[in-house]
Amino acid sequence: MSKAIRMSRTGGPEVMELVDVEVGPPGPGEATVRHEAIGINFIDVYFRTGLYAQPLPNGLGQEGAGVVEAVGEGVTEVKVGDRVAYAARPNGAYAEVRNMPASILVVLPEKIAFDTAAAMMLQGMTVQYLLHQTAQLKAGDTVLFHAAAGGVGLIACQWARVMGVNLIGTVGSDEKAALAIENGAAHAINYKRDNFTEKVKEITGGKGVSVVYDSIGKDTFIGSLNCLAPRGLMVSFGNASGPVAPFAPSELQTRGSLYVTRPTLPHYTATREDLEATAKSLFGVVASGEVKIAINQRYNLADVGQAHIDLESRNTTGSSILLPH
Repeated sequence: MSKAIRMSRTGGPEVMELVDVEVGPPGPGEATVRHEAIGINFIDVYFRTGLYAQPLPNGLGQEGAGVVEAVGEGVTEVKVGDRVAYAARPNGAYAEVRNMPASILVVLPEKIAFDTAAAMMLQGMTVQYLLHQTAQLKAGDTVLFHAAAGGVGLIACQWARVMGVNLIGTVGSDEKAALAIENGAAHAINYKRDNFTEKVKEITGGKGVSVVYDSIGKDTFIGSLNCLAPRGLMVSFGNASGPVAPFAPSELQTRGSLYVTRPTLPHYTATREDLEATAKSLFGVVASGEVKIAINQRYNLADVGQAHIDLESRNTTGSSILLPH
């Protein structure tokens, strides 16, 4: 038997229940993974609340790291005893042990600890595709990154510094502003005190930025568009404040022929080749020490409700993980 979080309805943190589940042998193409650490991400909240749909009852969690205990027929990606990590659907990472598609597992370098891997796979590979693939950034570019003191944000601050990119981050407090600067942001804007659009124009001498990375959604979308230079790119990759309201395409024309994209990690790691290349890029900057993963919140699996409360309150910084034992 394995302890696992299950939910039979959508709603608040109380819908997540710690239960015993039977984990049978892995099926064809599957591997059995015993978790050493599990990542917590805002996408888990989207599934819990029903913003993102899934069949119920079901589990939660899309990120983890552990050891392969068994493999099913036809599995070639990993073998028994491998240290592995992953970040992708299907949900179900909030568990001690799970069977999952072997195709989404990557072998973890010995230099990277399990807790670091669980804290970085979803967030780190997200930053990799955002900075290296969704936009073709080059040294000297200036971008705006919302929630710069969060898990994704702190990785983005560091990676942008490595690339020579000037990252302007928005944060919710002076303490978080200092954290973003410490991690490589060129500027940090406290959105609770200052209008971030006005501050971006001030910082850029009225020019605006070439790219905005926005995981907040409803509350920041129009303001983000107003931060862009002509022909700039708006990257909307999350909905922490709620989904973006419908808008007319003319909103893009009047602001300078802007571009908008709504990317998601599974589309950037859909092939084994793309997955391994994205993970290898992440492993490289973490193993070298150029990007450090800040695990600032740790919770027992049974305390996942509190973890979600803390995440939704925006009281967390860096990454959060669950410890299954």
